[in-house]
Amino acid sequence: MNAEEVRERAKSLPREPGVYQFRVDGTTLYVGKAVDLRSRVRSYADPRSARIRRMVDRADEIELAVTDTETQALLLEANLIKRHQPRYNVRLKDDKSYPMVQLTAHNAPRIEITRDPDGEAGSSAAASGPTVFGPYTNKGQVETVVKALRETYGVRGCSDHKYSGRDRPCLDYEMGLCTAPCTREIDLESYAEDVSLVERFLEGETGILADPLRREMEAAAEEQNFERAANLRDRLETVEAFHGEGGEAVQTRSDERAVDILGVAIEGEDATVARLRAETGKLVDRDRHTLEAPGADTAGQPNDEAADGAAEGGVPAVLAAFIVQYYAERDLPDALLLPERHGDSEVEAWLEAEGVSVRVPGAGREAKLVELALKNARRNVGGRDECGMLADALEIDSARRIEGFDVSHAQGKAAVGSNVTFVDGSAEKAHYRRKKLTDQNDDYDNMRALLEWRASRAVEGRDDRPDPDLLVIDGGEGQLEAARDALSEVGWDVPAIALAKAEERVVTPDREYSWPSDAPHLHLLQRVRDESHRFAVQYHQTVRDEVKTVLDDVPGIGPETRKRLLGRFGSVENVREASLDDLESVSGIGTKTAETLKSRL
Repeated sequence: MNAEEVRERAKSLPREPGVYQFRVDGTTLYVGKAVDLRSRVRSYADPRSARIRRMVDRADEIELAVTDTETQALLLEANLIKRHQPRYNVRLKDDKSYPMVQLTAHNAPRIEITRDPDGEAGSSAAASGPTVFGPYTNKGQVETVVKALRETYGVRGCSDHKYSGRDRPCLDYEMGLCTAPCTREIDLESYAEDVSLVERFLEGETGILADPLRREMEAAAEEQNFERAANLRDRLETVEAFHGEGGEAVQTRSDERAVDILGVAIEGEDATVARLRAETGKLVDRDRHTLEAPGADTAGQPNDEAADGAAEGGVPAVLAAFIVQYYAERDLPDALLLPERHGDSEVEAWLEAEGVSVRVPGAGREAKLVELALKNARRNVGGRDECGMLADALEIDSARRIEGFDVSHAQGKAAVGSNVTFVDGSAEKAHYRRKKLTDQNDDYDNMRALLEWRASRAVEGRDDRPDPDLLVIDGGEGQLEAARDALSEVGWDVPAIALAKAEERVVTPDREYSWPSDAPHLHLLQRVRDESHRFAVQYHQTVRDEVKTVLDDVPGIGPETRKRLLGRFGSVENVREASLDDLESVSGIGTKTAETLKSRL
């Protein structure tokens, strides 16, 4: 687009807050926020840097999303940067994004919390698409509100697979979470009226949900059901706080119990932000985060970020981008200590609304803390972390997001599979999944079934997690081959490797690696492998204890004694082979019961 095309496009834009995207052939090049969309987009007719001029020249369209407030524009910008990873933005290298609430475009719409809406993020979709509300900064608050909406108006939350072809309502109907449009327990016209009430609440009419909750709370109190009344009171408080500015919860604080200290170091297009956490005056945590910061390699020099609200590039641009993107899924601290001002007026307004004190200390203890954060950042910048080293060693694009898989069973009984997730080298337990498998004493077939399940959910859009960069299979060549067969059959194109325990060999489809025992990237794989094994064994033990066995038919053996027997010997077969003395060593097993066990088994 040339300067005249940008000016012409800007003429038709509203003077409202929102987010804009420069795109080429459907690919997002740059995402920006604006208090006044018309004025901001028009400024790109005369870019402030050669690099941003090249971006404008490459772009063939500008897409918009109008928001109600400046804060919503700020949050939506961060969401879209994480979603599209545009080349010309400062990008935090993680998969976090802000939760949104989506009402799908079905005859009987489904309500769901998502970070990757079906329609354009952050805006109401057209009639043929879903309606999306948000983004929000507090996922727990959103979950509470959505549950309250379902309990009050009965909007379904099930997948299309569960919804279609039913001949009777599911458990959600019995629990009062859904009015069961699937079996026409409610006609679609009445259901649509309930959905419209949900939409009105999400659009800002707090009383749509608060009023029925208040009536229910008062009724519970009159019936002296005080526990229920207290629960409803807490829920009502959440609902009434939901429609703060931008939809986020604004927390009030009386003191600074939690303080985050940030330090920034930049080398080329790579940046590192070191974060220190102080609570009640003591350092309790420290971590480092890498960002891609194109054009921000010289602190204090103007670049394209200045055109989007930051007063200057370099460290200020990195700080502004990090603060918004990092705190997407985390509570903001009471105070932020920075090495210099971030210079973004929208970020400043957001932090002020959230009650966060932002300081750039010049001397004293706070200044020493900032210097410590800077030292931590400089130690990492330009170096490769274990995820980057693993990606290089395997010759893949990235290894930031890894999923690990393992299976566990007892001679084919109580077979289960585990699926754990690591992001930037750390366990992401909210994204762990587990699966009961068909009982069979075949590790290869079990692994094939587990990977077929995961791949099918991904390909069919039934898994709300982002696709991983790498799959790690606990096992050797046989397990890897079984996993790859499943991936190929389903059509899920994700690199997969295996890590064998015996010699810690890394098995890939093309070769095997024997890395040094102190290699950081090997340690990362070992953590993923060990965690998937632990999670599988834990689930197997739970399922095993739930499964009915021949022990249930032995007089004198109740559920607790059965658990102790299986916990001691591992399986019914091992109980059968145990001696009388071994059996009597289990709490609750006397001589008579031990003899009965031996005779029955």
